[in-house]
Amino acid sequence: MSKKVVIAVDAMGGENAPTKVLLGISEYLKINKDVIFKVFGPQKLLENEIAKYDLQKDFIEIINCEEIIKDSDTPLSSAKKKNTSMWQAINDVKEKRSNVIVSAGNTGALFVISKLNINMIENISKPALAALWPNKISMNIVLDLGANVECDEKNFEDFALMGAALHTSLYPSQHSRVALLNIGSEEIKGHETIKKAYQILEGKKNQLYEFCGYIEGNNIMNGDVNVIVTDGFTGNIALKTAEGTANFISSELKKALTNGIIAKISSLVNSSNLQKFKKRFDPRLYNGAIFLGLESPVIKSHGSTDHIGFTNSLDVCVKTVNGKLIDKIKKNIIL
Repeated sequence: MSKKVVIAVDAMGGENAPTKVLLGISEYLKINKDVIFKVFGPQKLLENEIAKYDLQKDFIEIINCEEIIKDSDTPLSSAKKKNTSMWQAINDVKEKRSNVIVSAGNTGALFVISKLNINMIENISKPALAALWPNKISMNIVLDLGANVECDEKNFEDFALMGAALHTSLYPSQHSRVALLNIGSEEIKGHETIKKAYQILEGKKNQLYEFCGYIEGNNIMNGDVNVIVTDGFTGNIALKTAEGTANFISSELKKALTNGIIAKISSLVNSSNLQKFKKRFDPRLYNGAIFLGLESPVIKSHGSTDHIGFTNSLDVCVKTVNGKLIDKIKKNIIL
């Protein structure tokens, strides 16, 4: 019998908390009961919500925290509030009472408090924010998405390793193929830092992944590679552009399929294919960004997602632990 994964849950982060958090837990328990949820937040409020949704209490422990971190709080002010649901959940991971922490709360606060409480992995220079990004074949891991505006070649090397470790933890049957996001695929293209990173990754062989050179932005979703490395500034712009493009396409498609009786009949006839299309672009199914580089996994759920999206972030939590993400990073660091 496998050991249960213990997840520290900040119940008070994001929109519609704690309702979406507890509903997400309820949904996840329908597919996996090898997990214990330590839920941090105001005890009376959480007890009332748990009773309302008939949650299975054998899998849930409430830890009372009367304070919460708001989206409007700065990371610095948040770091001073040590009795908040977020701080206490992170501290539970620090003290090894939980395996992983998840929050839909303030991203800056989560990043700063995690760094204050959880040690960096030795020989990793900077942490990175990674996320899931669909491609034609399966899924990409893209990092960094905003934790580091400026990066050097050592950071890119570390990101490649951490991204590949995450990919193999989430998708153990797939081979990790790493590429650097660049303005061209030729070796001469790009700024000096990315050229140096290319030379390092090309010259150092790592059993965890295959280095495949550069990739341009228009090829990210082709599926030729599945780990894409960039700096936080570029990565965040790429992510927001992709999100905006997906929203635009979905909006225009909806207009086209509801504009007139013939269009409505056509959409009815093709309803099955349209549902597949909708599901493929549903961001809730890819919810769960990961702070990489710390001694324990830290999972960031999107603040505006619903309980379905939060359920997916819980699945990411379990897979990072069972997939031995941290061990993979440590074992494959090339000094």
